[in-house]
Amino acid sequence: MSAVVTSGPYPEQSPQELYLDPEVLAQELAQELLGDPLDELDSSDPAPGAVAAECDRGLDLLRTGDPSAGHEALMQGLRIFCEHRDPRAVPLLLPLLAASCPILRMSAVYALGRNPSPMAVEALLALLAGDDNGYVRKAVAWSLGNYPDAPVLNPLIRALQVDIAAVRLWAASSLADAGGTGPAKADPAAAQLLLSLRIDSEPAVRSNSAWGLGRLYPDLVEPRQREVVETLLHTMLHDGESGVRDEARLALEQLERPEVLERLQTLVDEGLLS
Repeated sequence: MSAVVTSGPYPEQSPQELYLDPEVLAQELAQELLGDPLDELDSSDPAPGAVAAECDRGLDLLRTGDPSAGHEALMQGLRIFCEHRDPRAVPLLLPLLAASCPILRMSAVYALGRNPSPMAVEALLALLAGDDNGYVRKAVAWSLGNYPDAPVLNPLIRALQVDIAAVRLWAASSLADAGGTGPAKADPAAAQLLLSLRIDSEPAVRSNSAWGLGRLYPDLVEPRQREVVETLLHTMLHDGESGVRDEARLALEQLERPEVLERLQTLVDEGLLS
C-alpha cells in the first residue's frame, strides 16, 4: 500500500500560505523531488560504511541548515534520516517539529518515525491532535506505528475516527503495530478497525483496516477472533470496492486457520468466489 501525493508546478507561496493549503504543500514536495517519504524509503541494505558516511553528511546538513535563509540544506539532511537510522540525529530533528514551514515539520516527523525516540512522543502526539496541516498529521499517523510501547493507541483510534482520509489510512496501519504488543492493546485496536472496516467511506481506509485486523488476529482472544473472521468474510463478499474485497480475502487466507480456509474453499465451490 502506498500513499498518493498530488504533483504539479509549485507557485510562489509563503510558508504561511503553504501551511493553509495542503494541495500547494503536495506540489512543493513534488517540485523538490521529495515526493512522499513513505514512497521513498529504501528497503535495500547498503554497505555499513556508506551508511555511516551518509549519516555524517546528514548531521552536518542539519547543523548548518538555516530555516530563515532557505531550507534546502535542512531538506537534504531530513531526506537522509527518512532513510537511515542514527540516534545522533534525534536532538537535531526534534526542534524541526516546531518549524513554521509544514514541509520541514512533515519531513522531521517522517525522520523521527525512522529514528524513533521516547523524547519525540509528546511532540508527535501534539502534532497529531493539533497541527492544521493534513500532510503533517498523516506523517505522524505513519510514524507512530514505530512507537508501539508509547501511549499512542488512543490518539491513533481518535485519528481513525475523526480525521481526513489520508490520516485515517495510516492510522489504521499504525494501529496494527500499536495494538500488536498483547491482548490488552490488541482488543481496543481491533474494535476500532472493525468499525472502520464496516462504515468508513474511503476504500483505502477499509483496505488498511482489513490488513490491520489480519495482523492483530494472533493477539486477540477467541470471541474477538470470531468477530474478525465474520466481518472479514462479510467484507469479502459484500464490500462495494473490489480492492477492499481482495484485501479482506488476503487477510483471511493469511490467518492460515484450517476452518477459515475450508470456508473459503466452500465459497469457491459454490461459485461465490473465483
